[in-house]
Amino acid sequence: MNKDFSRNLTFLRKEKKLTQKQAAQELGVSQALLSHYEKGIRECGLDFLVKAADYYNVSCDYLLGRTADRDYEINEPVIERSTRKQSAAQVVNRRLIANMVNVIYDFAATAKNRKLDRTINNYFMIMLYRVFRRLYSANRKNPTELFTVPKEVYSGYAYAVMDKYYTDIGSMTDKDSAGYLTAFEKLSASPDQLADDYPDTAGEIFNVIQQAENSIHKLKL
Repeated sequence: MNKDFSRNLTFLRKEKKLTQKQAAQELGVSQALLSHYEKGIRECGLDFLVKAADYYNVSCDYLLGRTADRDYEINEPVIERSTRKQSAAQVVNRRLIANMVNVIYDFAATAKNRKLDRTINNYFMIMLYRVFRRLYSANRKNPTELFTVPKEVYSGYAYAVMDKYYTDIGSMTDKDSAGYLTAFEKLSASPDQLADDYPDTAGEIFNVIQQAENSIHKLKL
């Protein structure tokens, strides 16, 4: 690991007015090991690098001294065109979901917390994985080497992972939780405000909520 990493790791800890002992506890390492990282005596692994970046709310590139910008670069996703003809309803629903996801990330940006961003990303990824694998596997002739988790357990395990990520998101957004991100106290929202903040997509947001709750009501809970 380069000298920039050691210097930045030390600077960020001192900026938060933390002792090495406090920072080490938060980062899940011994004080001695953190001291070695800060002095450049030992190189850390990728897991620690990511954890430190999340904890100090900076990018890995910033920690490594590759950029002076603390924020990680956000690139707009490339949306592939469908290879099959889709119905008008499918096109509309794709747009509904995409706009709702954008609003979720917009809400999450209030906290400016990399751990929350990463957890939301992971939640969506495992959710998409479950649906994709179900459809991919609908034809038994499709090769299975794309996946490493056995088909007998993937769905249940994926659901368990989704539940974990959802619980982690809850720990950061529930005011009664020790991990609550106080920045969310600034997130003010109401139906009227949503209409003002998202004039082009507010109707679609309400549509997603209505469709989801209709599905819930059908369970007659």
